[in-house]
Amino acid sequence: MKLALLSILVPDYDAGIAFFVDQLGFDLLEDTDLGGSKRWVRVAPAGAETGFLLAKAVGAEQTATIGNQGGGRVWLFLQTDDFARDHAAMRAKGVTFEEAPRHEPYGQVAVFRDPFGNRWDLIEFKG
Repeated sequence: MKLALLSILVPDYDAGIAFFVDQLGFDLLEDTDLGGSKRWVRVAPAGAETGFLLAKAVGAEQTATIGNQGGGRVWLFLQTDDFARDHAAMRAKGVTFEEAPRHEPYGQVAVFRDPFGNRWDLIEFKG
């Protein structure tokens, strides 16, 4: 077995695609209309085994959790093999970092937020 998808709540499918594909450079793997304004939208970094299912929040309870699926903590970790390159590219595409890059015992890291409020680490692990 392997982990195929993680669901991430977004306010709108197209807003999710705009961020993940246009700003982060993820691949749009699938965008299938399921009818009734529901879509099956999968995105993933190039070559990744695990992707995201962009789930449009429905109702007040789901809408209230957009951007807070991790309870305010960093809960998503985007690994890179070239921190400086990807940090610069993300900043150039308007990704908002909460801090300057820092070195930790496990690697170089900086926290950013997606436009929905989720906190991520961009991280290059020490080899």
